[in-house]
Amino acid sequence: MILIQDADENLERQLLDRALSQAESPVLETKRVSGKMVGKALETICAFANTKGGWLLLGVEDADKAKGRTRLFGISENPEAIDELLRKLGTHLLPTIEGVRGFRLNTTLRDGTPGIVMALHVPTSDKVHSILDDGTWMRGQASNREMNATEITELSYQRGVRSAESEPVDIDFELLDTDTWRLFLRGRGLAATGIIDQLYRIGLARKIAGEPRPLRAAVLLFADQPGALLAATGTRADVRVFHYKGTQIEIGEIPNLKKTPRTLSGPLYRLIEDTQTYVLNELAEGLTLARSGFRTVHRYPERVIKEAITNALIHRDYRLNRDVQIRIFDNRIEILNPGLFPGRITAATIHRMGSFARNLLLAGNLREFPEPPNVDAGEGVRMMFTVMRASNLYPPQYRELREQAQEAVMVILLNEERPPIWEQVSDWMDRNGPISNSDLCTISGLDTLKASKLLKRWVEQGLLVPDATRGKRNMVYLKPASAGDTEPSLLSESMDNN
Repeated sequence: MILIQDADENLERQLLDRALSQAESPVLETKRVSGKMVGKALETICAFANTKGGWLLLGVEDADKAKGRTRLFGISENPEAIDELLRKLGTHLLPTIEGVRGFRLNTTLRDGTPGIVMALHVPTSDKVHSILDDGTWMRGQASNREMNATEITELSYQRGVRSAESEPVDIDFELLDTDTWRLFLRGRGLAATGIIDQLYRIGLARKIAGEPRPLRAAVLLFADQPGALLAATGTRADVRVFHYKGTQIEIGEIPNLKKTPRTLSGPLYRLIEDTQTYVLNELAEGLTLARSGFRTVHRYPERVIKEAITNALIHRDYRLNRDVQIRIFDNRIEILNPGLFPGRITAATIHRMGSFARNLLLAGNLREFPEPPNVDAGEGVRMMFTVMRASNLYPPQYRELREQAQEAVMVILLNEERPPIWEQVSDWMDRNGPISNSDLCTISGLDTLKASKLLKRWVEQGLLVPDATRGKRNMVYLKPASAGDTEPSLLSESMDNN
């Protein structure tokens, strides 16, 4: 059973104002307490955990049945139903949802008497949850929907509960008996006995209908050309590097490429090293800025480049039929990693949460090689932010690219010195949300024109995006990572403070 605590006045006001002034949404639902409430409330909690998280307020009538404070009935209508719901949170959700928090909101009810509304905060989970004898649910715009088998499987892959690396593939074991395999054996101190038996013992092979088959992870780790072998299974495993002239991809008869794109392939241990070496050599050549004619250099810290490449190859979704892509421009590098963020990681939280090992077999076995590319301590992403800040560069920019044929995570490293004011602005936005021209003037002491130019520059760099719901005169700007976030920042802050 979860612990229920009294909410402070700030949280009470925000939650009740939000519930009474707005309709139900992907992250908010209200319910009057009744005997039938328990099953529907469990479905909402399950759906929130499987989607974006959210708030469930109990003791509040639906917005289409009452208005304003006449919706406040409180939980005293049926306290037994509340007890049953809290009990079933620990027994009927499979697996149990971690981190659910409960708050008592003391308020004045519809009849003028004092009473209590209960608020349950459900975080986004890194697992996929079902209800005992009642299916698996996801959240829509303002209601819940039971998921079908295909959707459950897809969510399991997205969350990292399942990974393509652990699936057996119909590839001959002899194609894995390579120099890389023997290097791995020496690194682990294993005897060079039969490869089938060894892979089976270390969890990189499985029997299917009595016949041993290597897992996809084994092919990625040891085959000389895993990308070519896995192409028959509908997936790719190579790296494509594109080096462009200028700062944009120009669509035309002649692409604005500096040179022919390079394809890199090989066992993952070698592929990471080869990709790092190739990209660092490209950056070492420097570039000439077309408009000014001046020559400049890329200033990205080597540690950050290596970590970004390593993460892309270890943590990508190997179900997808797409290579990792690296794009080099005059003013930035873009690394596109097939798949979305696993677990509870988002573009807005990755700098705090670090990386999540979607592919545990790859991450765990790569560290057994001599001079491994990964320490597997989960600190690499935080190191990237720290080192970029120490180098007076903008922090890494993460994006989830959902509106394309195959989804991807993109990390952008800007080759431009960070003005001191950016840290102050970034921190202000993390605490207060979107920023306007007048806000920037107050923070920085700049006049309106200079603040406008600075905002425009940050939009051009992709650091900020205009709020498309606002008119030009009332424009505010958001960080791209939070532009699609429907949960109000004030509620998130209140959670942090309780």
